[in-house]
Amino acid sequence: MAMALFFSGAHAASATEIIRHEATGVPVAYAVEVPPGRTTVYLSGKLPARVAGDGRSASRLPYGDTRMQTISVLEQIRDQLQRLGMGMQDVVKLQVFLVGGKENNGNMDLDGFAAGYAQFFGSSAGQPNVPARSTFQVAALAHPGQRVEIEATAVRP
Repeated sequence: MAMALFFSGAHAASATEIIRHEATGVPVAYAVEVPPGRTTVYLSGKLPARVAGDGRSASRLPYGDTRMQTISVLEQIRDQLQRLGMGMQDVVKLQVFLVGGKENNGNMDLDGFAAGYAQFFGSSAGQPNVPARSTFQVAALAHPGQRVEIEATAVRP
């Protein structure tokens, strides 16, 4: 078993720790194993905070670009986890919903998302624990200017 974990790229120190099987070349785990007895916390989807204007405009200006919106959403997730006595290192799964826009020929801005995400996960700017992640392009969110919504699943330490 130890040899299998070594060769699979898994990180584990003991049977009570979360095992993250990291994908090659991207700051994402292709699988995360949670040991028995750990409490799972599911956070509802978070939307970006308004950064300008009154939010009535259909443009994305009130919420910023995809990178700014990603940072806003992940800051909200971080803050909610802290109120629960947890942190971003406890996140094991993210579901990311991105809206495409005219600025990307109708496609989601994955580069903008990745730039914001890197400030929280898998880089020197963030912390080393990476979650499993699904990223979807969706038609719309609650406000026409919102480009990012993220749901998080965390495991209590």
